[in-house]
Amino acid sequence: MKILFLDTETTGNEPGKDRLCQVCWAVDGVYHTEYFKPPVPISVKSMSITHITNKMVDDKPPFEGSAFKAELEEVLTDHILVAHNARFDMAMLATEGVAVPRHICTLRVARYLDPDNKIPEYGLQFLRYFLDLDVEGSAHDAEGDVRVLAALFARLFAKMKESGEYATDDDILEAMYRISTTPSFIAVFQFGKYKGTRVADVAKTDKGYLEWLLRQKLADEDQDEDWIFTLKTYVG
Repeated sequence: MKILFLDTETTGNEPGKDRLCQVCWAVDGVYHTEYFKPPVPISVKSMSITHITNKMVDDKPPFEGSAFKAELEEVLTDHILVAHNARFDMAMLATEGVAVPRHICTLRVARYLDPDNKIPEYGLQFLRYFLDLDVEGSAHDAEGDVRVLAALFARLFAKMKESGEYATDDDILEAMYRISTTPSFIAVFQFGKYKGTRVADVAKTDKGYLEWLLRQKLADEDQDEDWIFTLKTYVG
C-alpha cells in the first residue's frame, strides 16, 4: 500500500463555501507544494492563521484546471491519503472536485492509541511538541504541516508495530484505515466551560449540557462524527 501525505490551507473552514489557496502532497520524501488563487477571498481569520494573504495569491493560477490538480488526482488512484483530521482536507478537496478513494486520519489513530487519555490535545502542532517530533517547518504552512504529519505518522506506525498485533506492515496500514473510517470516542472536553473535564463526568453532573451539545452537533452541516458518536453514547 503506497502512502501520500497531504495538507491544505484554505480561505476559511467551511467546506462547500471556502476553497484551497495552498496544497502540499508528498510521496517517498518528494514534496509538491503550490499556491493557488481561490475563487473566493481569503478570510481575515484564515490570513491570521496561515499568513497567506489575498495579495500573495493574486497572480497565482486557480486550482481548477491546473496540472497540479491533475497530477494529484492521478496519484490518488493508487495511493492512500494520509492527513490529520482528514475529514476536513477531504471535504475541501471534494469542493474542488477531487475524490479520495482511501484515507488514513492521524488524528483518529492518535486518539485510538491513547486509551488512557494521557495526551491533553490531538491537534497536529500540539502532538508535534508533546511527542517531541524533531521536524523543521512552520505551522499552518501546507509543506511545514506535511513534514510534521509524516513524522507523526511514522511515530504512530512504529507504536502499532511494537504492539506485535500485526503480521505485516500492510496489516498495520489496513488497521489504520479501519480506525480512520470509524467515528472515534472523545474522552475529554477540549473547549467550553468543561474544558479539561472528562465527558463521562459531565454526563453524571450535567447531562442536559450533553443533550444540548448533541442537538447543536446534529444541526451543524459539518456533522462532527466523533462528537455525535460520543454524545449519543451518553445520552442515547
